[in-house]
Amino acid sequence: MGITGVFFIPSNPNASTVFSAVTEKLHKSLTDEPVPVGRWALEHKLMRDTPSCLPASASQRPAQARYMQFLSLTYFPNHGFIYTSQPPGQPTQQPGAGATNPTLTPQPQQPSAAATPASTPGSVATDRSPMVMSTVPLQSCSTLFQHFSYACQPFWCHRHTVTVPNGIVYDVGDFRVRVGDVRQTQPAVRVRGTVVEIEWKGPSLVASVASQYHQLRKGTGSPADGGLRDDDDDSGIDMACADSIEETDIDTEYAATAALIREFWARLEIEGAREAVLVTDVGKESKEQLRRMKQQGMQKPDQTFNGNGQLAEEDPDPEAGVDVARQFMEIFRFNR
Repeated sequence: MGITGVFFIPSNPNASTVFSAVTEKLHKSLTDEPVPVGRWALEHKLMRDTPSCLPASASQRPAQARYMQFLSLTYFPNHGFIYTSQPPGQPTQQPGAGATNPTLTPQPQQPSAAATPASTPGSVATDRSPMVMSTVPLQSCSTLFQHFSYACQPFWCHRHTVTVPNGIVYDVGDFRVRVGDVRQTQPAVRVRGTVVEIEWKGPSLVASVASQYHQLRKGTGSPADGGLRDDDDDSGIDMACADSIEETDIDTEYAATAALIREFWARLEIEGAREAVLVTDVGKESKEQLRRMKQQGMQKPDQTFNGNGQLAEEDPDPEAGVDVARQFMEIFRFNR
């Protein structure tokens, strides 16, 4: 689970995008030479609740808009992301639990100071209503969207679908940069702009916590070190003293890495961008993983079986990508 930032540069329907300008800046404005390492793509679908047909009462304030967003990313092929507004007065589903094993908490977690969106120029105006992130198997993501599009059409309206059909991935020093043009396919075909994702690939406490947590879930690791040993971990962070790590350390790393990402972006000198870096609830899953690792007697999840009596396949890392998914969804809501 890397720490990322997403930047979106909108363009007019009949104008060219800044894709070539960003690519040129990557080669000319940075000390490290960018190395192309692959391709990437995404698809995002936005739904909004349908306004009531009944006239609003003079004593009632207009209801805040509710959203449901579906996102798939080619570099997270095991699952899709669903981000939806939380109904008022309802408990919050624990993020990253997935559709098969939801966990409910009685009180929504409030974002910390480090995870609160910064009021910097170009920042995305985030929706203040609570949002719930879930991950589901990728094939189920499309099925759920079809269900809400047809069976729940009176209550939910499909606003638009946007894609990045053929983006490019670069490795630049300790960063991985994904660049791609955003094209709207519904309701009308048009170009929306260019999106740039910047991921920190250097030593990371957050990545190490995620790696050790999933090793513990799989039952690996030596009992002598509390199951927190992973010879394949390349995060550069020693997790032998996991008990000494606090949630504030995770907040601090997010804030420090966000500063590095913004500095990297500033060197490209691309104007007119909207950013989504420290959006609401960023780092929530990392803190939950750390909290569970510290609990005494943490048990391996119960095994589930399919209809044929065979062991069902589980998502090896259901929390992977939830932070960057939140960032893309804040960008692609387009203030609708």
